Amino acid sequence: MREQWLFPNRATPAGSSAYYSVRFAPARLRNDLAALLAWRQQVRAILDEVSDPGVARLKLQWWREELERTRSGEPRHPLSQVLQPLLKHHRLPVQPFHQMADGVEAEIQRRRPADEPEFDDACDRDQGAMFELLTRCHGVDNADELGTARRLGGYCARVYLIRDSGALVRNGRSVFRTDLLREHGLSAEALTQRDRREKLPELLAAAAREAQAVLPPLEQVSRLPVCTCGRAAVLCALLGELERSGFDLGDRRIGLTPLRKLWIAWRESRR
Repeated sequence: MREQWLFPNRATPAGSSAYYSVRFAPARLRNDLAALLAWRQQVRAILDEVSDPGVARLKLQWWREELERTRSGEPRHPLSQVLQPLLKHHRLPVQPFHQMADGVEAEIQRRRPADEPEFDDACDRDQGAMFELLTRCHGVDNADELGTARRLGGYCARVYLIRDSGALVRNGRSVFRTDLLREHGLSAEALTQRDRREKLPELLAAAAREAQAVLPPLEQVSRLPVCTCGRAAVLCALLGELERSGFDLGDRRIGLTPLRKLWIAWRESRR
């Protein structure tokens, strides 16, 4: 059972950007990085697999408690049994895990970011927290570099939201902050209606500009491990493809081919 959480696992399937970001990391770290990504995938899966908010909160609470059991040396889940030694070995703080769980709870409760600072914080608590953990596994403990990693993760979170926007808005999930919707005379509920989704490309173009604005400078990003800067390079290319499509994503999902992801990740690994 433990083996299914080693690299590659369900959070790093072959052909995905996560797969290539881990594939070009040092061999000694690949299982650890894949296990961390799997933890996020497990808690985020609650949003897709459970429709009842009460049941979803119970499942999320179980993972919170399991995290504490793991830290105290009593893990129950096979994934937690893989995570336990690496938490200690890499001296990983527990706060980023709780931040990712908090982000899932906010979505379960349909708490939508009111403005740009709240939206930025939500992205930071998701991929930003994960990017911090991935960076720490490489022995990085410099506050500036960890801050850059979190900002880079926040950028990636924004690109993923843009990519998945069509499916998310159809299901009433949070994609845009409330004040941006208000500026366009919309609400999250209105976007679930097919005739109102004609506004989606305009909203996504604005979201893409904001994503570009938070992307850290290249000279800072280049100092980060390839598992983070390589992933971000793939998503930069993805955002370019989405822009060239005119952000026509209401009823479709656009992605890069595995071969292109491989090329971009390899190129970043050679820098």
